[in-house]
Amino acid sequence: MLSDSPSENGSPTANTSATQGLSKLLASLDATGAEEMLSLDPTDKAEGFKDLEIWVDGSLDMYRPEFRPILFPIFVHFYLDLIEFGFKEAALSFFENFSISLSPSHTNALHHLRSLLLPAHVQSDELAQRFRNEKYAIRMSRSGFGLLIGWLTEGTGGEAPGVGHGFNGERGRRGRAAVMRVVNNHVQFDVTTSNSSSVSPHAWEESTGLLSSLAHGNNSVAPRVSDLQSFNTTEKHLKLGPLPVDESLRQEAERRIREQQMNGFDPEVSGGSQFDLPFPFGVIPPGISAPTASELPPRPPQFRTLDIQREVERIRDARKRIKLDPSALSGDLDIHGFDKQSAEARARALPSICAYTLHDAADCVPCATFSMDSTLMAAGFSESYIRLFSLKQEKLRGMRSDFQDSTIRDSASLRRVKEKVGTTTRKLIGHSGPVYSVAFDTLAGSSAPPRYLLSSSADSTVRLWSMDTMTNVVAYRGHQGPVWDAQWSPLGIYFASASRDRTARLWSTDRLSTLRVYAGHLSDVDCVRFHPNSLYLATGSNDWTCRLWDVQKGSCFRIFVGHQGAISSLAMSPDGRYLASAGEDLAINLWDLGSGRRIKKMTGHTGSIYSLAFSAESSLLVSGGADWTVRCWDVKGSGGLPSMVSRRLNGLHETGVLPLSGILDSEEDSGESTDLLATFPTKRTPIINVQFTPRNLCLVSGSYLSPEQA
Repeated sequence: MLSDSPSENGSPTANTSATQGLSKLLASLDATGAEEMLSLDPTDKAEGFKDLEIWVDGSLDMYRPEFRPILFPIFVHFYLDLIEFGFKEAALSFFENFSISLSPSHTNALHHLRSLLLPAHVQSDELAQRFRNEKYAIRMSRSGFGLLIGWLTEGTGGEAPGVGHGFNGERGRRGRAAVMRVVNNHVQFDVTTSNSSSVSPHAWEESTGLLSSLAHGNNSVAPRVSDLQSFNTTEKHLKLGPLPVDESLRQEAERRIREQQMNGFDPEVSGGSQFDLPFPFGVIPPGISAPTASELPPRPPQFRTLDIQREVERIRDARKRIKLDPSALSGDLDIHGFDKQSAEARARALPSICAYTLHDAADCVPCATFSMDSTLMAAGFSESYIRLFSLKQEKLRGMRSDFQDSTIRDSASLRRVKEKVGTTTRKLIGHSGPVYSVAFDTLAGSSAPPRYLLSSSADSTVRLWSMDTMTNVVAYRGHQGPVWDAQWSPLGIYFASASRDRTARLWSTDRLSTLRVYAGHLSDVDCVRFHPNSLYLATGSNDWTCRLWDVQKGSCFRIFVGHQGAISSLAMSPDGRYLASAGEDLAINLWDLGSGRRIKKMTGHTGSIYSLAFSAESSLLVSGGADWTVRCWDVKGSGGLPSMVSRRLNGLHETGVLPLSGILDSEEDSGESTDLLATFPTKRTPIINVQFTPRNLCLVSGSYLSPEQA
């Protein structure tokens, strides 16, 4: 029997027995188990990651973008290994030393990992188990893959300055062995024949991530990224053109606006012939196909007076719209200059922004929105209620609860049943959890105030509120978890919701049950947006992907892969050609819906991005986020990070001296891409909503964060 303590006379019997027991234990282990025990030195992981990071940063500029994605999975597995083996202090030290370089692209994932402090946490955590059980896909060129293998096996690629024996010392070999174990067990490489210099620096990210995030459909075996590209290009051709307009409705709208002009009742439209009417009906860009009326979701068979008013107002808005032209700021023009030419260029390119700030609310306001006619603002609070604000300072009065329908005969009798006392704000109570999204109906457009408001909440419901009675009309139930987002269809009859239960759902206001369920995401569906023609629905998820669905069939037509974090916001361009997505990797991706390919990546935000909005011409994108800024982006610009030469020349132009510091800085060190036109900072207000009016005025809102609340 093996003794755990030495004998009283100090004989070596017990030690010999212990040695024999250890030998038997090692003999009973397979190769993997023995390797696991030999890798328990926590310094090996720190040394290996440090050497890998030095090797990546010291590589050639053409290879660095494809090498950097490998750092994140190595970091995650090293941290999880240290926690599972019981080296908590070493794990925290490892996290503090090496997470800084990864934080810009993986802020939320790192914050989540930092909360895992015990082996039980790792074993029960969904994200940790995904990393443990799935391969992490990384795309790499053949030459870059050869260089990586050379470093892992031989330590080639140069000595690390100031680290003793460098890559080839004993500590370096042990560190590389630790990296090799993670690469062999948890990383899958997609080696391409493309030349490194011919691929965009950001294109490598499109094939990076956990394999389940890159999978389309319900296949048990995840496809290669090339299969995703084939899926997007071979799937059904999309009809991205505008909504067809009923011919009778078009003729009636034309007649109505001509009548107003002839009678002088349209003071906002001046100049031009009475027949010179730029009606925005049926304008289809070349190369784009439009849906027919039979392909759209069912609508009322006959138009109403409200529809005529909406179309007439749409024409007036198109005439009075402030046309934004971001190309006016191109060339050598100084965007920050005070001369007349610079001021005129800024006026043509940048929108006017009106900010509404909530005080004494801190971080208790998760969402806000504006009505299309700019008369109302709604904000959802974490205390389970919604507050309406009149932007025109008019009294908000609902109908009395004691009136009879039979007493309503005309507009005068309708006014009599209104509440006699009103205020400029109104509180709507009905939810039993934090309110995560609010949206006014778009049926009247900008011609009249909205009649309904949608809201979603942590109580798993979507609620419909009447703006006539200021009460809750319907509660839609069906989701099995918090509902993160709810948005109206442009048709005004349907709406979609996104939930923690990993589904998005389609609803109709006249039915309590779900019409369609869009299932396929591997984690929470965080946000939804309808295409302008209502044929398609875009969803963004916590699984780092966006998807485009056929609204009626419920099938997935496009999968957009490229973010390195959860999707926080979506925006559809009014021309129907582009989708913009913002993620917790602090990047905005612009996607071409037709091909499913990423057009470019826009970077510059230093905090989470909460909201995106396109201008009416689809030429400008505005974003707002937790970094207290509103930023404007050129949609048509080429984008990309500024080159090293241009940064040096800019420094020389501004200071007259060539900057010596930063000459060796890599392109990744510059956080702002070249398509960032302007940044508008607030004092201390995270921007939770950005929105364009039909005439291109940008409205933004947020809750002021006092220094005491930070």
